[in-house]
Amino acid sequence: MGALVWLASFPKSGNTWMRVFLHNLLQNPAQPLPINQIDRFTLGDSQVSWYYKHAKKMGTELTLEDLAALRPKVHRDMMSAHPDSVFVKTHSYMGESCGVPLITMECTAGAIYIVRNPLDVVLSYANHLGLSIDDAITAMEREGGLSLARETNITEFLNSWSTNVKSWTQVAHPGLHVVRYEDMLDKPAQTFAKVAKFLGLDPPKARLMKAIRFSSFKELSKQEEKTEFKERSVHAQKFFRSGKKDQWREHLTEAQVRRIVDTHREQMQRFGYVPKGY
Repeated sequence: MGALVWLASFPKSGNTWMRVFLHNLLQNPAQPLPINQIDRFTLGDSQVSWYYKHAKKMGTELTLEDLAALRPKVHRDMMSAHPDSVFVKTHSYMGESCGVPLITMECTAGAIYIVRNPLDVVLSYANHLGLSIDDAITAMEREGGLSLARETNITEFLNSWSTNVKSWTQVAHPGLHVVRYEDMLDKPAQTFAKVAKFLGLDPPKARLMKAIRFSSFKELSKQEEKTEFKERSVHAQKFFRSGKKDQWREHLTEAQVRRIVDTHREQMQRFGYVPKGY
């Protein structure tokens, strides 16, 4: 029996990129692994199939009380299904719902939390949800914010961007590794080597660099052009939209920037995201 290693983030912060990197690093393929195979390698705590086993209900039929009662069972099932530790993607904050923890600690081995500048997150989030930028800003401000359940996915407990980030990162812990999306872009060799080290791995440099190449935005975008990515939102033309940083400078108004900074200043300051002059 293994234990769960959480890959946690607010949506559109680089979680899929991290999953694809780990998939390629650990599998060490000769060619980039297909993006639609990552669900064979990492689990998702919003996948309704784990809950259906116990409740025989689809995602839209499960109440918050249903989810609270089932969640510890689901996490134990995930742990029992694998002899070694298994990666589990989550966008939920580190908190509770209906008095039950969203992350079952007795099933947990550790966590990697990916954080991204909310000024850039909001652009990807708006595209992902089919919202205006102003409405996406509002969604990211919403305390107690939830994702919408679908037939195949349960509700996720996102909370606001700030609460999500703070809940996972406010207390340093040897079982937690925090990664900035921008460092994944700017210094991939150093950043992904630290991820590997956190997981107790010491891959040869050639293997590490190959996994970085195989999970690059260029490679992921090329694959999506050939084959539709299963995780693409119905509202978005592409899942892998831009992959760059500082896109907000071209697309946000000064009022929008100020609103985001005023709302999320404390957590943005922690990670160096407050622009000069704000």
